[in-house]
Amino acid sequence: MQEVKAAGMTELKGKERLIVALDVPTMFDALQLVDELREEVGMFKVGLELFTHCGTKLLDELEKLEAPVFFDGKFHDIPNTVASASREIGRRGVAMFNVHAQGGSEMIAAAQKAAADAAEAAKVKRPILLAVTILTSISQEILAKDFGETRQVEALVTHYASLAKQSGADGVVASAKEVEAIRKHCGKDFVIVTPGIRPEWASQDDQKRIVTPRKAVEMGTDYVVVGRPITRANDRKDAAKRIAEELSL
Repeated sequence: MQEVKAAGMTELKGKERLIVALDVPTMFDALQLVDELREEVGMFKVGLELFTHCGTKLLDELEKLEAPVFFDGKFHDIPNTVASASREIGRRGVAMFNVHAQGGSEMIAAAQKAAADAAEAAKVKRPILLAVTILTSISQEILAKDFGETRQVEALVTHYASLAKQSGADGVVASAKEVEAIRKHCGKDFVIVTPGIRPEWASQDDQKRIVTPRKAVEMGTDYVVVGRPITRANDRKDAAKRIAEELSL
């Protein structure tokens, strides 16, 4: 597998931009997906469903396979607790991990320092730290109804992105629809990872703020996360290749 690259270092190839979500229930299913797709994609996302079932053993297995990992744990707690969790992740050699920007500047800074110190001690590359802005399942209507939030999604996303950068994060997880605003506030070297990606030939499922793979790159995102359009495809390898081609501009 190729080395994971940070934004601004070099132009990313299509498959390097593609992160496949291992949103499956067992380690067997996950490792089968990795074995099948590892030559077609750049990274694999390990989320809460799979991590709750497998724990850190899965991360160890993926490290043995030299499969780059985006650990989508979305840490959100007091700074000390998040620092402890980030320390454990940092020493395991994952390529990326994330925290919720809503945890605040102190929490983000603590996560970055703990992960960096742990990676240095373990003699592995420091993971890219991302902050989650607003989940892609949250629409403007949900913000108003459930949270009493009157600001527009874009305004909230850019606020959290700026907070994350000022606090030491390397980038954010955000909808491609807010990429241009994030770039304006945070610059071209700030890493942006975009979930909610659906090619035109796939269903939208439960995502609200989505774009196609090609459009996401045209708008300026660095990496895209794709799950069901690949993992539930009849031919998963072909689906991954088709999306990687869309990501190659």
